Amino acid sequence: MDRVMPILFNTGMTEAILEGRKTATRRAVRYKYGNTEIKMNRDKYGAGLIEIQKDVEGETHGKNPDGSTWHKLRPYIEKRPPYRPGDILYVRETWGFVPCIKCNMGELISRRCGEDPIEYGDGGSMSEGCFVYKAGHTEPRRIRWRPSIHMPRQAARIWLRVTDVRAERLQEIDGWGVSAEGVDNGKSNPANGKRWENMQRMVFSELWNSTIKKKDICIYGWIANPWVWVIEFEPCEKPEV
Repeated sequence: MDRVMPILFNTGMTEAILEGRKTATRRAVRYKYGNTEIKMNRDKYGAGLIEIQKDVEGETHGKNPDGSTWHKLRPYIEKRPPYRPGDILYVRETWGFVPCIKCNMGELISRRCGEDPIEYGDGGSMSEGCFVYKAGHTEPRRIRWRPSIHMPRQAARIWLRVTDVRAERLQEIDGWGVSAEGVDNGKSNPANGKRWENMQRMVFSELWNSTIKKKDICIYGWIANPWVWVIEFEPCEKPEV
């Protein structure tokens, strides 16, 4: 059975999805511990990412007085991707709820509901109204917006089906991969070859770093070249259940 799960996007990336420009996203593979490294492990069972204790002389390996060596078995955990092919995702985006009374008074909202109002628990009491979204809204300054992390499933308007998930290094992305992320440098085109490729990657690296907390740049920033989950998706209908 397909899983139904949330995924967060900022307003710019939500607009790119709505416009059909974004069909992939990258999410950093997060460390659980501070004395570990993430690497691709390959054995008879296949390949997969693991987080393994760093190999440090004197802690995990060393020499005995007689000249022989010793080596401790380093513990590790398997890293699991946040999504898998077939998962249905509902996009959490910056949103708001406008009660019908405000709509009728001509306040806050610049459009009329095209369907029956929704009953929603707004501010501790049930109200009839409609959900609104910052991405694509004509007058976003007139709405009291709420963070995407607090968006309920009931309010979701964008549904996606995961088509592929894989692990790779951040800097492995090419110009076409940047385009699939919904990013375009706007100053070149694919016919320019390497120049286009470099400009695409430069714009993406700046965008990527803007999403990373300053204290984590050295771990998850572009220069750090972390492992990432590449999640590809396509639009789909809202599931019935």
